[in-house]
Amino acid sequence: MSQGTGGTPPRTLAEALRGRGDESLTALLRARPDLLSPVPNDISQLATRAGTRASVVRALERLDRFTLQTAEALAVAPEPAEYDTLRALLTGDEGDERIAQGVATAVATLRDQALIWGDDDRLRLVRTAREILAPSPTHPSPTGLGPTVAEATVGMSPTRLQEILTAAWLPSTHDPVSAVASLTELFTDRTRMAALLDTAPMEALSVLDRLVWGPPYGEVTSSPTPPVQWLRDRGLLLPASTRTVVLPREVALHLRAGRAHRVVEPAAPAVAARAEYRPQVVDSAAAAQAFTALGTIEELAKDWNEGGPNVLRAGGLSVRDLKRTATALGVTETLAAFWVELAFAAGLLAADGESDERYAPTPAYDDWQELPDPEKWARLVTAWLTATRTPGLVGTQDTKGRTLAALGPDLDRGPAPEVRQRVLHLLATLPEDSAADPESLLERLRWERPLRTAAAAGRPEDLRSRLAAWTLGDAELLGVTGRGALSSQGRALLTPPGAASGTASAADPGAPALTLTDAELSAATQRAAHALAPLLPEPLDHVLLQADLTAVAPGPLLRPLAELLSVAAEIESKGGATVYRFTPGSVRRALDAGQTASDLHEFLKTHSRTPVPQPLSYLIDDVARRHGHLRVGAASAYVRCDDDALLGEILADKRSQGLRLRRIAPTVLAAQADPTTLLEGLRSMGLAPAAESAEGDVLITRAFAHRTPARTAPAPVPDGPRAPEPVLLGAAVKAIRAGDLAATAVRKPGSEPVATGDLPRTNAAETLATVQAAAMTGATIWIGYVNVDGAASQRVIAPVRVEGGFVTAYDHTADVVRTFPLHRITGVAELADDPA
Repeated sequence: MSQGTGGTPPRTLAEALRGRGDESLTALLRARPDLLSPVPNDISQLATRAGTRASVVRALERLDRFTLQTAEALAVAPEPAEYDTLRALLTGDEGDERIAQGVATAVATLRDQALIWGDDDRLRLVRTAREILAPSPTHPSPTGLGPTVAEATVGMSPTRLQEILTAAWLPSTHDPVSAVASLTELFTDRTRMAALLDTAPMEALSVLDRLVWGPPYGEVTSSPTPPVQWLRDRGLLLPASTRTVVLPREVALHLRAGRAHRVVEPAAPAVAARAEYRPQVVDSAAAAQAFTALGTIEELAKDWNEGGPNVLRAGGLSVRDLKRTATALGVTETLAAFWVELAFAAGLLAADGESDERYAPTPAYDDWQELPDPEKWARLVTAWLTATRTPGLVGTQDTKGRTLAALGPDLDRGPAPEVRQRVLHLLATLPEDSAADPESLLERLRWERPLRTAAAAGRPEDLRSRLAAWTLGDAELLGVTGRGALSSQGRALLTPPGAASGTASAADPGAPALTLTDAELSAATQRAAHALAPLLPEPLDHVLLQADLTAVAPGPLLRPLAELLSVAAEIESKGGATVYRFTPGSVRRALDAGQTASDLHEFLKTHSRTPVPQPLSYLIDDVARRHGHLRVGAASAYVRCDDDALLGEILADKRSQGLRLRRIAPTVLAAQADPTTLLEGLRSMGLAPAAESAEGDVLITRAFAHRTPARTAPAPVPDGPRAPEPVLLGAAVKAIRAGDLAATAVRKPGSEPVATGDLPRTNAAETLATVQAAAMTGATIWIGYVNVDGAASQRVIAPVRVEGGFVTAYDHTADVVRTFPLHRITGVAELADDPA
């Protein structure tokens, strides 16, 4: 029940809100945070804002299917409607106890969100909501109902109305209003209406059957068929235009047995389990995927380590660069887009901002690499859960026909974080280690947000359904789920501390997931990392060397070992075990990086669980013996060697012609190519030259790591205002109450402002005298005040002290003691009664 002030029934939404308690107002502002931008001055402004079209549409979009059906039924009911009338529209003449029980909850939800107001005997939809949901020729109602008899007969001649009454066996009336009332009374009387339809031809009943569930409009010719003419004569079909007739709402409701909807869904559809697994299977599969995710991000950063692809002029990766990245990672382009976007959302990759702008790892990536693997994974999952960027859209087209690129603009979708969290919560409602049936999960999401699904009609799938499908795949890639079932670490993301596993979401499976605060999300990911830690394999400090010049890493390696192996050998295959192959080129690369032959022998001896094969030792010694025998420097470039015979062989080799070499000394050749080209050319001839500095020292070439300047992760683009913090809600309710007190306080005669909302106006002397008198008597006064920013407001204050051009007073508006400069007070007025 909602009551206005003084216990009387409310006459407006503002009065209904004014009669609410603080907890109810807090719940309203929490459910509709857009009402807080900015905080309303008083209850009247709050009611006005709650009735704006943008705010009402946003609130309707967040209703579940049954609550929305309740609002739709109220939109086709007489206004105001009784609760019993509304319930009958949903349950029908036969009644349905399950639906009847849900109506009370739906009405309470609509009332809490200020979409309806009034007592149960006078329920009213907010005007804007009625305009959106009520049927009209241009915007048909989801109920399929048409206009009422009164609406459909607007403009009809009195003579025609009397003809309809005669044909329907009703007595004539003296005016159109009573004629419409008589016809409406007939159509809403079940017994009399049934008797009238019993006389209808079968063909006429067939026409009604085609219109009864909508759309209620049908086209007719200038000479309608006898069944249609029979219906028109009795008002069972009324003209909507010269060629269109409509089935009146009252007639349709009789034919539907009183139901506004063909199918009413009072309960959320259950999410069905597709398969069940042993806990070890789920956790092992999820942990393996989590470990793979970390490795994939590291491979991506390594591939872009020296400067990644160029940034397109419009932003993002080109299709060619995405394909190349996918090939480097050994995945499809769709998966490559996901990993690239995930690293970008986590702040690990960004554009470097240089003139020739390229993508590269950020300094944050180096910090990320130093973290333990569980914490690395937690950083990625946090970025995924909160990101509004949607990798699944890469490759699709926007409304202008432009292809959306990875890392490009226009990939943000506000509902993404909410849908991801909601999908995980729904997975948590299943028995542990059970995988969800995707179709039943999507149907549940459509029930929870039906209006958004309807808004996406005409697309192959609505956005929320696509986001949910992508969430299931992304969660599997990240190891949040394993085999489609929520893993231990995935459940830890949702289970609050102290709650039993599997009960957090099951307690209220119909409630949408709450948006986590930053602190709650951080705590949740830390719990998930702790759950994942024992499931990840420990890094190994050894490999298995084999006689075919390969080394097998039976698991993940310690980073120093993995980094040196990646330089000294080529990665041949990945999987449960990584296979490295030593080649002359890879050994030379290690020598170029500053390693010596003895260093390599000692490294392999220390880290191999098997003896170092003789062929591998020979390979290292052979490459080391020839490495640096030739020296290349800058002339443009030169080659020097103590063996003049070798230089003669190089000059005689046809493959060196492109280098344009000439001998300038017995042990020196000059080239017209740069040193890098000369080095590559000699190596292609099977030689092992070494670069040297201007001082003649061998240059050690190390991998160049290109990093962007410090970059922050892209900020999510939320779907509307964020959920307000409890502190803000409490302060907002207090401010609204105080502002309402100031706006509605009873003033003494002659102190009213010119118009509602205007500030009181008095001269300086009168202001000072009134404030001083109030301070002496302890009275409460009403003032107009303009702050330093020029913002004007009304306040109710109790002055305590007046001195030095300032008044110290208790401010009822802010519930604090404040000091006001007298020159900023526009005027004062005495109140008829003390608000305390």
